[in-house]
Amino acid sequence: MSASPSRAGIGQGRLAAFALPIGTIALLLVGWHVAVVASGSDLFPKPLDVLAGLVELVEKGLLLKYVVASLFRVTWGFGLAVLVGVPLGLVLGWWRPAFLALNPVIQALRPISPIAWIPVAILWFGIADAAPIFLIFLASVFPITVSSMAGVQNMQQVYLRAAQNFGMRGVPLFRRVILPAALPQILTGIRIALGVAWLVVVAAEMIAVNSGLGYLIIDARNAGKRYDLVVAGMVMIGSIGLVLDLLVRRLERIDSVRWGYGQR
Repeated sequence: MSASPSRAGIGQGRLAAFALPIGTIALLLVGWHVAVVASGSDLFPKPLDVLAGLVELVEKGLLLKYVVASLFRVTWGFGLAVLVGVPLGLVLGWWRPAFLALNPVIQALRPISPIAWIPVAILWFGIADAAPIFLIFLASVFPITVSSMAGVQNMQQVYLRAAQNFGMRGVPLFRRVILPAALPQILTGIRIALGVAWLVVVAAEMIAVNSGLGYLIIDARNAGKRYDLVVAGMVMIGSIGLVLDLLVRRLERIDSVRWGYGQR
């Protein structure tokens, strides 16, 4: 008898999780349409105009091409940042001499906007994929490194002492204790860095390459002020960013990570 209310509550929760965002998006679209009509603007597009622009891009084969180009650059730049940032942060968080030597350099480079590196990236790599990949790497590696470092430094010492009492040292200690304890903060840093990487690739594509969603936006604006395509590019950027964030959040449900979050 007690199972029915529980199932009903779960069903209502799932319905709310689906209905609330959909309802919010619908209200925003209606508000967008009303605002454009009320303003009498001939330049800014209505939602249906943007939808028509997306259909046009699909028919021309440009939408998939530009999405793939942007995702390719983000995958390489962000993947390299994870491969470098996580091990580097773990070492800096654990080994104090390395922290004292490298932390000032990291903290000096971290506040520099990746956009400021665009002239340098073009000088070094030219107008090619390597330039935005380099910029994405720079934008992502510092948040990942700092979060990994903080994850080690903030871990509860009881886990470390217990493992050491059982004679665990070296690589096994890192693999079985330190990395799992730091994973929640590492994933938080990865999630933040992924959002930053997606921002940077769009900015870089507006300047450093001739493909991708960023290039689509700047090219549509220059080619007869096609603001329907400009907003269509923005919608695609936001939609893909949402999907990427949801994918990273799925990692937080892994049992070895989930315990580190206070609420689910």
